[in-house]
Amino acid sequence: MSDDPAPDHGSVAPELAAEFPDLRCLSVVAGLPRGRRDPGIAERLAVLADRFHGRRAVELRREPVPAAYRVFFRHVGLDPEMQRTPIEEAAVVRLLEGGHRQGTVLDDALLLALLETAVPVTALDAAAVDGPPGLRLSARGERIGPQELPAGRIVLADAARPLAELFGRLAPDVLPSRATTLLRLVAVQIPGVPAIHVEEALWTCQEALALA
Repeated sequence: MSDDPAPDHGSVAPELAAEFPDLRCLSVVAGLPRGRRDPGIAERLAVLADRFHGRRAVELRREPVPAAYRVFFRHVGLDPEMQRTPIEEAAVVRLLEGGHRQGTVLDDALLLALLETAVPVTALDAAAVDGPPGLRLSARGERIGPQELPAGRIVLADAARPLAELFGRLAPDVLPSRATTLLRLVAVQIPGVPAIHVEEALWTCQEALALA
């Protein structure tokens, strides 16, 4: 990991930085492979799935990083009992389906990063993003796709516009597609989550994509 370029740090609006001094937005650029799923990545996902048994899923929310997400969700107006944190959602899917869903190479890479670090990574089409994304509050009248955003919502944004609600929906035109060649992988560091976990999530996702 030390040989990889340092992640880009996007801007954080002053009002957010004042309320959450440890809030960061990190991102890296990675290629989007067109090959088949790597058997080694599929095997790692299967091993991780075996660890998410019933008791672990119940106790997961008490672990430091998942607990930090639950606390932060409440601080920004999200109820983690109604909208599960990403790692808890992955654990529930594993229990209901008896394993993790088989997806694309990108799906596998994102899931692997989440399961190994408990930190979610978002993949954007790099060509649709104007510079490293940062965090700010939405302004009145701004939209993500056809839907208008409530003013004052925390959004992932580039230099021109909001790209996604934090832990929510993405603008349709930034979603990776068949035409995508480069990805912008984004991870948000929240209070209570060490930077090393966030950087590892990005690196794990990059590594999995590189192996495909």
